Amino acid sequence: HGKRTKGGGTKELSASEGACIFHRFLWKTNRCVGQRVNFHGPRILALARSPSSYLVTIMSAERRIEELELLLPTPPKAAGLYQPLLIEGGLAYFSGHLPIRMDGSLITGKIGSELTVEEGSAAARQTGLNVLATVRAVLGSLDRVDRVVKILGMVNAASGFTQHPQVINGCSELFRDVWGTDHGVGTRSAYGVSDLPAGVAVEIEGILKVRS
Repeated sequence: HGKRTKGGGTKELSASEGACIFHRFLWKTNRCVGQRVNFHGPRILALARSPSSYLVTIMSAERRIEELELLLPTPPKAAGLYQPLLIEGGLAYFSGHLPIRMDGSLITGKIGSELTVEEGSAAARQTGLNVLATVRAVLGSLDRVDRVVKILGMVNAASGFTQHPQVINGCSELFRDVWGTDHGVGTRSAYGVSDLPAGVAVEIEGILKVRS
């Protein structure tokens, strides 16, 4: 089901219909030059034939922010002598971000003793929202991000705590929801530390690939 517009070569299809056409295009490459297909179900928005390869474009990240009804906090200011985000060689390096709530307060506590894994994951998600706020402020739009390259998550953990990956999943899942599985999931490391600035629960830094 869906809509078809003449002249523009654009079709809006169900997920199953889109998947069939996707595979058909892959096999019949000579007939798909210039055509675009929109999918309702998957995060794939468009398929375009280029001279060298197929280019799969994800749905607008800014549109996903609206659909998910996400509220981004005020971009955090640097708390020391550093840049919150630096672009170099097509990559955007974002400095360590903290779990700052909308009202400016911090999510603090040691996970495994003062906070649960679920509360730690929520703190990581809030940290991710702060990262998105910084990225939008510096780049002008989240749509300029081509993909997540690397996330490094530090967890303020109690002695013997071992569920660091589950905590940082809060941020990873947020990025996946915004940029899609193919573009929002990159490499990652997560480990525990004895403490973090201001006693916050988590701190996350990372690298993004940026579109020119």
